[in-house]
Amino acid sequence: MGWTFVRQTRDQLIRELLAPQASKRACCEVIDHTLDGDVLWTVVRITARQAGVMGLAAGESVCYIGCHLLESSGGDWGYKSLDESVHPYYYSCPLRYLDMAPVQSPKWRERVHRFHAGRAV
Repeated sequence: MGWTFVRQTRDQLIRELLAPQASKRACCEVIDHTLDGDVLWTVVRITARQAGVMGLAAGESVCYIGCHLLESSGGDWGYKSLDESVHPYYYSCPLRYLDMAPVQSPKWRERVHRFHAGRAV
């Protein structure tokens, strides 16, 4: 997945990335977020409105950890959205987020723990 650039300020882009989204099939809402420099970490809850969304029955929910990379180019702001399942090579995710979503990448979570252990030294 590539980068998407928009004619917005950084703050407007962040607000857009945090805004709830809904379709006929599902609703998505950010239940927690942290900005670490130009990396926006999120925990997103997806609630299925119809059966079959991410293997869920209608009304069921699941959470995942998102990683949005932010960058400016020519006065426009862009983002690249990743999630835990693709093992983003960024590890500053808040540790509490690991308890908020099912494991998608054990190796990535191990690196997140190592990253935070290194910060504590």
